[in-house]
Amino acid sequence: MFRRTFWFTAGAAAGVWATTKVNRKLKQLTPENLAVQAANKAVEAGHRLKDFALDVRDNMADREAELGDALGLTGPVDPELPVRRFAVVENHAAPPPKYIETHPYNNRNEDH
Repeated sequence: MFRRTFWFTAGAAAGVWATTKVNRKLKQLTPENLAVQAANKAVEAGHRLKDFALDVRDNMADREAELGDALGLTGPVDPELPVRRFAVVENHAAPPPKYIETHPYNNRNEDH
């Protein structure tokens, strides 16, 4: 008698456990929850991409500083060297760009 009660209880518990697992999985697969999960993954991917871009920017600045040191661009300027001066010239005579009008293809003789 005890053996039957044990197996009945074990079967009932396994049934309740399996039903609970299936119901949880079904709730996760509703369209609303799938949309929320997709949005969360997109936000996480955006954060990872931002972190990657910041790391690249930091490493790029470090590498530029190393190259500047190696080429002597960050050292003190020799006062005896001539100073470069650049003139800024504005071109007001250039006409504005022309935009090409698009025409429909109804008058074309093409074989396709």
